[in-house]
Amino acid sequence: MQNNNETSPLQPHNTSHLKRGLNARHIRFLALGSAIGTGLFYGSAGAIQLAGPAVLLAYLVGGLAVFMVMRALGEMAVHQPVSGSFGHYASRYLGPLAGFITGWTYTFEMVIVGMADVTAFGIYMGLWFPDVSQWIWVLSIVCFIGALNLCSVKVFGEMEFWLSLIKVVAIIAMIVGGGAIMMFGFGQHEQATGFSNLWQHGGFMPNGLTGVIASLAVVMFAFGGIEIIGVTASEARDPARVIPKAINTVPVRILLFYVLTLMVLMAIYPWNSIGQHGSPFVEIFKSLGISSAAHVLNVVVITAAISAINSDIFGAGRMMYGMAKDGQAPQCFTKLTAGGVPWMTVLVMAIALLTGVVLNYLIPEKVFLIIASIATFATVWVWLMILLSQVAMRRQMSKEEVATLKFPVPFWPLAPALTIIFMAFVIALLGYFEDSRVALAVGVVWMALLTLAWWIWVRKPKGQSVNDFNAETEADV
Repeated sequence: MQNNNETSPLQPHNTSHLKRGLNARHIRFLALGSAIGTGLFYGSAGAIQLAGPAVLLAYLVGGLAVFMVMRALGEMAVHQPVSGSFGHYASRYLGPLAGFITGWTYTFEMVIVGMADVTAFGIYMGLWFPDVSQWIWVLSIVCFIGALNLCSVKVFGEMEFWLSLIKVVAIIAMIVGGGAIMMFGFGQHEQATGFSNLWQHGGFMPNGLTGVIASLAVVMFAFGGIEIIGVTASEARDPARVIPKAINTVPVRILLFYVLTLMVLMAIYPWNSIGQHGSPFVEIFKSLGISSAAHVLNVVVITAAISAINSDIFGAGRMMYGMAKDGQAPQCFTKLTAGGVPWMTVLVMAIALLTGVVLNYLIPEKVFLIIASIATFATVWVWLMILLSQVAMRRQMSKEEVATLKFPVPFWPLAPALTIIFMAFVIALLGYFEDSRVALAVGVVWMALLTLAWWIWVRKPKGQSVNDFNAETEADV
């Protein structure tokens, strides 16, 4: 790597590769933080209204499918830790067009999820400042996080470590506090609530199996962004060690942060009274008469939103950088700062998120539901491509090569096959239910536009793009 005496923060000609500045502590808490975001603190209310207490089953099934996606991604990331992550894997094993669609769909997902996160941030701030327009908070957080992401990847890692630590401690404290209400009762509940609220208000599955199935779209949105663990592989100091450890904690995180947390919440407060005006966590503790806890929890959910926005910009930026290296995105996206940060991609993401400012100004009441539905399509599509890429990789490997894999997918090939079917089923659900049908329509149009763009501007002679990227991979590794 070249070097000179200039000290300008933007020196794209001096830095040609991403820097491995994320250590095991950063990756571990990034993995923890990715499971605790807007989908849990805000979106869970919608899932609860659809399925009732039986939403716990949806989180278990969806969580199992997400774990298999992460194992598939982990197998490829440990085998070949590269910038571009699953965008590169799709290019190499499914073809350049598949890689192009996957990479840009992930970027699209991060933009859409980022809009949901900045929208949630504006809603949370409304608890303290009800007279301030929601879009003002959205604009301020986009500018702040955009500036933060221009710092080195180590700064990003440290930021995520502390934000995730706050979220983890808060969730554990809430589970303990909620458990005390269930067992002993306090606040507005002089008597222990126990578990009876889980079946007293219409039964455990009040809306039947249809309600549980309908909630899957919201549930899968909640897990969106967890694949960022694979994106960090090219900047992890020891990916072969830290990536498997991070991924193998996914089942525990799902059980603790989603299933156990929501079970406690629905046990101490009737599920059909949980509204969608702000985080259900804050609403519940306000209703219990613990006003100070509501404000503390609002700090936590704001922290979660900031962390999620931070990860959204990071993940999309690294994906666009990898695609630019592969010739599937503008070459300006390869420009790095002296700290090894792709500054152009950060700038593009910040500008894209400003769309959220406009939406929050025009339709503040409906923007979250619309954005969440579209994000679900993009998220599940990316997961589907990860699974298909892993299957294609295995089919191209000899038995001897498979035996050398350091982090192989369990229960091969049955588990990946069942997960692929499940992901296709979730995409079909978006078209079945009227409220989410617009998401499928947007997704189909998006795929058509990407395919057209690839054929017009990106397509190269067969093999050129992949070979070029493989050369870059060797340099990165």
